[in-house]
Amino acid sequence: MIDYDIIKSPLITEKTTIQKEAFNQVSFKISREANRIEVKNAIENIFNVKVAGVRTMQVKGKTKQRGRIIGKRKDWKKAIVTLMQGERIDFFEGV
Repeated sequence: MIDYDIIKSPLITEKTTIQKEAFNQVSFKISREANRIEVKNAIENIFNVKVAGVRTMQVKGKTKQRGRIIGKRKDWKKAIVTLMQGERIDFFEGV
């Protein structure tokens, strides 16, 4: 897989912002077929940082109902990347 096919987008929420400040961890939405080693290599190549560890998890899509119609959002995969001491990835700094 190519690095940009593995990493789909960063996850920017209140919880991930706290993780970034407190534990130097960044969260990404990744390809469902990607494993930890591929994610680590992709992050190091794209952002030029050193990665200490990667945790991945499958996120189940929620069931949504609008009137009588019931649908389901897609399942997706999430990676929490712990960066080495002194490394940073800035997405929206100075906006």
